[in-house]
Amino acid sequence: MKRRGFLTAGLATLATPLLAQTNSWTAVLDTARSFDQCHAMMIRQSGQSVLTEVFRGPGLNRAVPIKSVSKTIVAALTGAALDRGELPSLGATLGEVAPRLIPANADPRVADITVENLVTMQTGLERTSGANYGGWVNSRNWVANALARPFVAEPGARMLYSTGSFHILGAVLSEVSGQSLLSLARARLGDPLGIEIPAWTRDPQGRYLGGNEMALTLDAMVRFGEMYRLDGRFNGAQVLSADWVRRSFEERTQSFFSGLGYGYGWFLGEGAGVEYALARGYGGQIICVAPAIELTLAITSDPLRPARSGGYFGDLQRLIEQQILPLAKSQIS
Repeated sequence: MKRRGFLTAGLATLATPLLAQTNSWTAVLDTARSFDQCHAMMIRQSGQSVLTEVFRGPGLNRAVPIKSVSKTIVAALTGAALDRGELPSLGATLGEVAPRLIPANADPRVADITVENLVTMQTGLERTSGANYGGWVNSRNWVANALARPFVAEPGARMLYSTGSFHILGAVLSEVSGQSLLSLARARLGDPLGIEIPAWTRDPQGRYLGGNEMALTLDAMVRFGEMYRLDGRFNGAQVLSADWVRRSFEERTQSFFSGLGYGYGWFLGEGAGVEYALARGYGGQIICVAPAIELTLAITSDPLRPARSGGYFGDLQRLIEQQILPLAKSQIS
């Protein structure tokens, strides 16, 4: 497996003043505005605001559904648990760290699923997303239902996009910390980033859904991305270890649907010779980070309409790769 890593050394040499005036981004705004699903966009480069625009939908101060960008939040909380020693390693198995979550009717191999298998969605278990999502969330126990599904691949063999994997991971984080996923998110991300994290959907056992249904403001999304861009630091505080951020941006597997690489909660791509990491949610919710050109952006969209790789998400990907990254690169080189 190819390991893709962002080159962060020498970023200080790129910290030159922004040269572009606001109107240099007019074409980017025009393109984004032309997408009738796109609600708002915010871009920062070198810590400075480049643009903030609401095209339609809720105002800037309202927390909006980020859908599967929630998976990237749970991945960050996994790094926080590792930093605190609550998880011994990514190689730790369910049987070692959370045996109580494993249902009696599960395949014996479930106990050997690792934390890394969960955070990369390579458990090998049948997916709970797509056509299976409705039946899964209507089950009596979401964790047990996800873990009792049949193996359709060997653990670690390939990425099977599944919200169930992140819901199990969220339950593991609660088990090892003794706190709810909401409490962990607020204390370990919300407080240091200075953002509000509203309560969200819970399963029949009262566990907060891992991997979907969280809500953040556009600014909160950008702050989260900036923290990753800055090697886990924000406003002088080390929120996540630099090692976790580095490893999160290394390719571990690949998405069957988009062809993008995937690290620990982040999709990985390249445009205009610049590597970027992307958090992606249904409908076109996006956080994008390109450390080499000191860029962070967030996009919110209609959460009720699909955004497929061959449709609206593909449009957003082209906007990032063909317009935003080349322009941002020209401002800092």
